[in-house]
Amino acid sequence: MVSVKRSDPVYMAHAYLTKVPVAGIVPFIEAFTSEGEIVLDPFAGSGMTGVAALMTGRRARLFDVSVLGRHIGTNYVNQVPEEHLRKRADEVMQEAGERIGSVYAVQCDQCGDMAQVTKTVWSAVMECPDCGEAILYYRSLEAAGWQKSQTACSRCDAPVTSRCRRVGERPVADSIRCSCSRTQIEQPHRTPLQVPDSAGLKWPDVAIEEFRQMYVASALGRHSLTSVASFYSHRNLCALAALHAAIGEVDEESLRDKLGFAFTAILTRASKRYQWSRQRPLNAANANYYVAPVFYEWNVFDLFNRKVEAAIRSDSWIRDERRTRLDWGCDDDPGVTYHLASANGLPLEDHSVDYVFTDPPFGANIFYSDMNLFQEAWLSEFTDPSEEAVIDRVDTGALRTADRYEQMMTDALRECLRVVKPGGFITLLFGNSSGKVWQLLQRSIATAGLEVVPELITVLDKGQRSVKGLASGFENTATLDLMLTMRAAEGVPADLAAPPASAVEEIVRQHLAGQAESSPSLLYLELLRYGFRSGWDLSRLDLSHVTKIIEMGHGTVDRRSARVVPWQAPGAVAADESGSASGRPSLGAEA
Repeated sequence: MVSVKRSDPVYMAHAYLTKVPVAGIVPFIEAFTSEGEIVLDPFAGSGMTGVAALMTGRRARLFDVSVLGRHIGTNYVNQVPEEHLRKRADEVMQEAGERIGSVYAVQCDQCGDMAQVTKTVWSAVMECPDCGEAILYYRSLEAAGWQKSQTACSRCDAPVTSRCRRVGERPVADSIRCSCSRTQIEQPHRTPLQVPDSAGLKWPDVAIEEFRQMYVASALGRHSLTSVASFYSHRNLCALAALHAAIGEVDEESLRDKLGFAFTAILTRASKRYQWSRQRPLNAANANYYVAPVFYEWNVFDLFNRKVEAAIRSDSWIRDERRTRLDWGCDDDPGVTYHLASANGLPLEDHSVDYVFTDPPFGANIFYSDMNLFQEAWLSEFTDPSEEAVIDRVDTGALRTADRYEQMMTDALRECLRVVKPGGFITLLFGNSSGKVWQLLQRSIATAGLEVVPELITVLDKGQRSVKGLASGFENTATLDLMLTMRAAEGVPADLAAPPASAVEEIVRQHLAGQAESSPSLLYLELLRYGFRSGWDLSRLDLSHVTKIIEMGHGTVDRRSARVVPWQAPGAVAADESGSASGRPSLGAEA
């Protein structure tokens, strides 16, 4: 197993769905290429393959249909001087602040002086389902001792939940930064010193169309959240618009682009999708459109300043890693290019790349064009949903079917085989909870003329725990991925065989006996890995089926930790094919 953390400076600089940490890519690039050779990623996403190539002295050719992906991936390798970036960031924040006024300034209740709001807590106003009374949800929750199950209407005592119809929203509390205290002060909401002056400011108000999968999953019509702008407070829209305009006036292209990188990185946190928690702030929902009944409105300038510093740390980390790994200098052309293009029609010559590492969309797990809308609206360019390699969960007329997805994956893999040099390898990262999708991938690999190298199959653990978070409003998403390394097939592929029930049960037993800790996802990936090696028809293996096997004969699954709790202490039998626990794959031997 390859275990990586999602906490390095590159990973933290900008969010992108299902991003692969650089540490999960570097060992493969180093194993299959030499310095100066070319790595291809036809589903490049946020460009982590390009960063890994830059750090290891390789060149990279990145392609994707994602406009946001190109924006992020290009700017990860857009190295700019730290002092210049920080200076220009300060200037654009000052210019934007002067443009809209002191919209985050409030009086401190503790000392009476002016203070700066770091974040404001907002509450939805709910309509009581019984009497129609308008209820401020935060106050109802407060009256119930912060127990969601006890919230009730103050007039008729009917239960009030987050599913009640929202008829408005109001600010209820501020966190402020004041010179009278070393720590932030919590106080009731106060009217800011100035109302934002929106005259002349422009922000995107792009409609979220009904055909989009996330429109359906998040019931946007019911909550009147049908445009990008509706997910932001008026104050934050004004601050964002002023900041965006100031960035656009920066003359130096590389600095302007890097400041734009920091700007798009704050758009989720600056929205209403940052859920409030009484204990501590949770995180912004970048995998769905959910607006909680109590949410934060963060100070845009604070967020931007933090992301500029995060970009500086990312650049510095990349340079340090590059110096550590390479004998030659770091100021050369990085040799990383990123273009908008479909993976099934790459603008590359035959046999022109040395290795392929790619992480395609996993069927119906994530709808990137939907989630990218919030950033792409400010970029004024949009990912074409019809170009996405995804399977729709709900029929909205887009016709993005499983058959279409299979054909796109087959064509993309054929392109990879066409452009990779003879004898070159292709590593594909994939995860899904449906056996039918895994069988679809099996067929695509075979039809494209490729075969999986059995001894090079490994599991990637990115530290993902939240199933719901990754599912973007849909259930049953696996939280671990398989890394399949392939090469040109020799001969005709053998027919697939149904997984013997006895073999499945034995693998489950041995795995649980040999693992101190396990989860349905880890066990599922071990079964899939064994299935690839043994020529099984993977359509018979679903994550839900594996969970049932566990609960029927081996233990229970803790729904909070997603860990298996055995009915009895594990035995001493070693798990077969359990994989390596090191942070680097054993390439060339059993992984």
